[in-house]
Amino acid sequence: MKIALPAANGQLCAHFGHCEKFVIMDTDDVTKTILNTIEVVPPPHEPGVLPKWLHELGVDVILAGSMGMRAQQFFQQYGIKVVVGVVDGQPKALVLDWLKGTLMVDSNAGSHVCDH
Repeated sequence: MKIALPAANGQLCAHFGHCEKFVIMDTDDVTKTILNTIEVVPPPHEPGVLPKWLHELGVDVILAGSMGMRAQQFFQQYGIKVVVGVVDGQPKALVLDWLKGTLMVDSNAGSHVCDH
């Protein structure tokens, strides 16, 4: 499984569409480990561009602090699972928590959804 997170300054970026890079990790669901990590600079932020781009990179899951409903719909169209309300942290630790089922997600994630 490939998991992507928006990042800035080595931390989860609060808004996925305005991050300086994406951290993409290949993971092993069985051993709950990270096999490989890459960092990539995203294309310019425009509606629908990031979901298509991440789909082309083979991403299965995106972990984000907040994300607009329209972007979430684009991700769903590409079959990418979206997890919003992720509490700040370092990408590697967040992915390991996701794999273990212990990822902290803000229970008020709906209030953190962007309006575009």
